[in-house]
Amino acid sequence: MQNAKDSFYMALRTRLTAINPDRTILLRGTVRPGILVEEAEAPLSQLPNDVFILRWLSVGVDMDLESTMAAAECEILYQTCGTQSYGGLDRGRSMSAMDQELITMFQPFYTPKLSYTATPPAAMLTQVFWDEPVFSPIVVQRDLLSRSAKAMVYSYQEQGE
Repeated sequence: MQNAKDSFYMALRTRLTAINPDRTILLRGTVRPGILVEEAEAPLSQLPNDVFILRWLSVGVDMDLESTMAAAECEILYQTCGTQSYGGLDRGRSMSAMDQELITMFQPFYTPKLSYTATPPAAMLTQVFWDEPVFSPIVVQRDLLSRSAKAMVYSYQEQGE
């Protein structure tokens, strides 16, 4: 399932860069697109604002098909305090902008599966595909708005995976 998870993340990351190239994060001295995989980063004491954090939850398989299909639930967390120039009073607009970016990143609902164990990544034989995101209600904590969205990510297992 690792190839599917990597391919899903890279598809979202590439799409985010096209949608909003200004959504970035400075992490360990490097400016990167504003989307991270929680399990692939050093532990964070708190989630960064205005960045998408991918968290992988449950995993399942269906072996009753001609090819084994694996599925993993992905939760994408994000939060904002708005911008300093508006004193945070635009936090609702900032949250709406992030909601729209996430909806746009998810489309189309598939991407080629690649193996990132080599450079450049090697194309595999199948695709990775996913459901529409299901958004949680906004949580308000003082000046911080946060939300998550969940989606199931699917992939057929290929030989050697």
